[in-house]
Amino acid sequence: MVLPLTAQINEGGHLEIGGCDTVELAKRFNTPLFVMDEMTIRKQCREYLSSFRKLDKNTEVIYASKAFISIAMCQIIQEEGLLLDVSSGGELYIAKKANFPSEKIFMHGNNKTPQELELALEMGIDCIVVDSENELELLDKMASEKGVKPDIMLRITPGIKPSTHNYIQTGQVDSKFGFGLADGIALETVKRTLEYKNLCLRGLHIHIGSQIFALHSYAKAIEIIMDFTKQVFDETGFSATEINVGGGLGIKYEAKDEPSTIKEYAEVIVRGVQREAEKHGIPCPKILVEPGRSIVGNSGVTLYTVGTIKKIPGIRTYISIDGGMSDNLRPMLYDAVYEAMIANKANFEPVSKVTLAGKHCEAGDVLIKDVKLPSVEVGDILCTPATGAYGYMMANNYNKQPRPAVIFVNKGNATEIIRRENYEDLVCLERPLK
Repeated sequence: MVLPLTAQINEGGHLEIGGCDTVELAKRFNTPLFVMDEMTIRKQCREYLSSFRKLDKNTEVIYASKAFISIAMCQIIQEEGLLLDVSSGGELYIAKKANFPSEKIFMHGNNKTPQELELALEMGIDCIVVDSENELELLDKMASEKGVKPDIMLRITPGIKPSTHNYIQTGQVDSKFGFGLADGIALETVKRTLEYKNLCLRGLHIHIGSQIFALHSYAKAIEIIMDFTKQVFDETGFSATEINVGGGLGIKYEAKDEPSTIKEYAEVIVRGVQREAEKHGIPCPKILVEPGRSIVGNSGVTLYTVGTIKKIPGIRTYISIDGGMSDNLRPMLYDAVYEAMIANKANFEPVSKVTLAGKHCEAGDVLIKDVKLPSVEVGDILCTPATGAYGYMMANNYNKQPRPAVIFVNKGNATEIIRRENYEDLVCLERPLK
């Protein structure tokens, strides 16, 4: 499943998603354009809930909104019964505008500002995942001033380095996130936290990274965090009522990718926590997970229009599109690999290798190197699948490129959930000197 679940080739030989012809969508909404399949998103949400709750009813699935958040996305997450994870004041504000229940929101961040914490306290969100000693002190002071006692979790760095790109590894010893187990730092932090009068420690959180295929990394992380949970209980009497094992399950970006299924992931997580709790003779805590990419990643595609074809004899052919690093920064950040197809020639056989280049003033603005495509012509609609996660969320205005629109498609209907920026939007915050 690189393309969304509803993807098919229609009678006109065009790529169709959610009952909508993508070539017609490109004409109607212009390009670049993010197209997201609502059915795929909802199916992934339901798969997560059913897979975990069949194994243990005392589980929660928390959608990691950093992958993709909008008012419409928050509405879907609420309708499907998931909780919401935010990692900035901006994401929290969008959740507020969507009327997402505050009591179902978790907040992350390794450097939450006083303004962000104030908004979280004012909204009365469910839980704040604390990432540093400074944050503990600040949050306790702010809670005292407001006369509230927020629930918190402590983010623990388990010392696990999974097989994924260095930039999306977060659980190793050398990490900007969390309290490390080395040198007893995490244990001392728990002890100090229990002394704060205005904070209620609920449990522990870990997250080892993103786009992970090897489930044994999770098994090892669970073993480590449950060992620590037992150590905390023995030395303080505190019994963690919740263990949040984060997210990070990988998805298909290429047809050859073989990520684990949600069911396999749930089996490793739930059985791992249960087994470790029984081994240590402690109550099994409530199990929380935070999927993001694996819910929205394969639901989305990006459509572009081919503008320039440049052949360099004996070297390569560059196909330039009307987007690039302003709407998909991942290939430039960590060599992310994508597939591609021509939406208006979806049933044509590939005939040659080409390189898809963006329109920006950077030699490194290349989306895909050496991808096989049918004969490409100026005006073709090019499609890159699996861009539902971290595509729009990393979009930027480099070269003053307006950010694309985002549409949801479902049963033949297309709804613009984020409108395309225009040139006036680009200068709306600017002020002249005089």
